[in-house]
Amino acid sequence: MSFSSDDAHGAEQRREQPEQRGTEPYGAERRGERPPEAEAPLPGLLTTLSNAAWQVLVTTGLVAVALGVMVLVWPGETLAVLGALFGAYLVVTGVFQLAGAFGAHVPGHLRVLSVISGALAVLLGLLCFRGPAQSILLLALWIGFSWLLRGVMMTAAAISHEGMPARGWQIFLGVVSMLGGIILIVAPFGSITALAVVAGIWLLALGVLEVFHGVQLRVELGHHAPGRAEHRPHFPGFRPHPQP
Repeated sequence: MSFSSDDAHGAEQRREQPEQRGTEPYGAERRGERPPEAEAPLPGLLTTLSNAAWQVLVTTGLVAVALGVMVLVWPGETLAVLGALFGAYLVVTGVFQLAGAFGAHVPGHLRVLSVISGALAVLLGLLCFRGPAQSILLLALWIGFSWLLRGVMMTAAAISHEGMPARGWQIFLGVVSMLGGIILIVAPFGSITALAVVAGIWLLALGVLEVFHGVQLRVELGHHAPGRAEHRPHFPGFRPHPQP
């Protein structure tokens, strides 16, 4: 029995076919998978967000430092500006309350209360524009009564609920808020000036911390910059031949 040369050549090709499957392009066998290049925008987006984060931290920190220095150097002028802004806030909120009191959805008893509170807010806001003394006095009294009411409510809630988490701290903070409110009401000018100085120190410390964290974030981004990473050649259509 004899074999022709064509049959021998065909058998040889059939034996070589399984071996030639391994030399197909890299993407031919994994057509359903996402190519590696599709994940490339994610690190770039994270880098952009990180760069924006340290810039925002440094900017807000410098602004806080500038405000803190201004409050510490010119506490009286700062309080005058805050009093004027407080007066504008009272006028705007009072006008909105008066306008909302005549809405069809407001009941009759609430309408009267809204008119009274809106008119009082507008009146107090206009008093703030008569001079810095009136605005500072109203601002101190506003803060004092707010602290006093909040301290009373916090202390009463903590005393009446024995199972409240951190009950001792709630009572302590409530008592401190009440004392601060009483001090602001009894001695408004001296206490509001001391409060402005404390706020200036707090702004200065907060600004320094934000600038420090921003610079630290910038240094860490420089250490992990893409240029420092090891570059490896990437050939999408290359796949090493399996070793025997």
